[in-house]
Amino acid sequence: MQQAAKSTVTLGVLAVVLVLVGLWGWNAATEPLPGKSDPPKCVSTSVNAGDRVFPQQVTVSVYNASDRNGLAGRTMDLFEDAGFNKGDTANAPRNAEVITSAVWTSAPQDPDVLLVASRLGPSVEVVRRDGIGVGVTVIVGDEFTELVPGKKSMVAEDDADICSPPVS
Repeated sequence: MQQAAKSTVTLGVLAVVLVLVGLWGWNAATEPLPGKSDPPKCVSTSVNAGDRVFPQQVTVSVYNASDRNGLAGRTMDLFEDAGFNKGDTANAPRNAEVITSAVWTSAPQDPDVLLVASRLGPSVEVVRRDGIGVGVTVIVGDEFTELVPGKKSMVAEDDADICSPPVS
């Protein structure tokens, strides 16, 4: 009888060890691999007053406030074709009431914001409000159709921080 009790205890301990090793293995197997994380879409870059900012230095995120499916993605393609860097695309928050286009920013005089706004045409609203994406946040509405030629670059009036693509 004593031998049966020892065997039962031994099997119980081994079962607990097996469960613990299994949990540890599952955690290790589902962890992301080190060094394999996605690079950031943009990094903060300082621009001095008088520096020129070009589309290649600017990251744009586009959000759809219209009833038209895919408008944010199509607009992002237009920005990429114009040389801007891709940020985020998604639907705008439900409370976003934008007819044509708007730029949401806490820094409306920054050169990246002014450069992006110049491509949205004269009806663009630049709204002092925190952006919701990386880089310059653009909201497009039902009446948005396309980008306009706009400025090829923008001179920074003051020192600023812009969201530029990381240097690889």
